[in-house]
Amino acid sequence: MAMVVLLMQRGDREPSVGPTMAAGLARLGVTSVAIVGDPQTVAVVLEGWAFDPAGSADSVSALFAGRGPGIRTLQPVMEMAVSPAGR
Repeated sequence: MAMVVLLMQRGDREPSVGPTMAAGLARLGVTSVAIVGDPQTVAVVLEGWAFDPAGSADSVSALFAGRGPGIRTLQPVMEMAVSPAGR
């Protein structure tokens, strides 16, 4: 599953994904959205089987452009599954 993470400064408004944004994300192949953060930073994690992070990074950033300047787009460097060691 492809993934991209958008990092942005926390502003006056809490991030949300309404119907219009959800439809735009779905058109890009996004099927899962998670929003996480701390007092200074918000991260939006987007995933989807048909999502092309490299080809859609500008489009995704444009959907969140109203959040303020300085959106950073992070793409996976490594992903792995872990399980307990055999006994």
